[in-house]
Amino acid sequence: MYPIQIVQPMKEELTENGFKEMLSSTEVEEQLKQEGTTLVMINSVCGCSAGTARPGVLMAVHNATKKPDHLTTSFAGYDTEAIQTLRQHLLPYPPSSPAIALFKNGELVHFIERHQIEGRSAQMIASNLIHAFEQYCN
Repeated sequence: MYPIQIVQPMKEELTENGFKEMLSSTEVEEQLKQEGTTLVMINSVCGCSAGTARPGVLMAVHNATKKPDHLTTSFAGYDTEAIQTLRQHLLPYPPSSPAIALFKNGELVHFIERHQIEGRSAQMIASNLIHAFEQYCN
């Protein structure tokens, strides 16, 4: 598990922008059974998370016309119980962090894996997400 001094600023980048942390299996299950759309940012300490994933997610949320009903996040390598449960909902995709998932009424409808984040700009990630929001969000 990563030290809190490293993780906390990366968590706050999302929570200070309206993302709710899911820290336990129960919180993940309760969140995903809600009606509507839930965006899940699987946060991590890697460089692509800081350089493009978190900025891309925030850019999408701030600039989209249609937005997810719920903004959530869990931190890989730190919020281990929540991440383990989330990964069950992301099957058949292999574990990936960072990663970005969009659920609608508990069903995974859009997923961006780490290999789709690496080497891409925050603007490209935001564009990908905004397109998904247009398709799945009200």
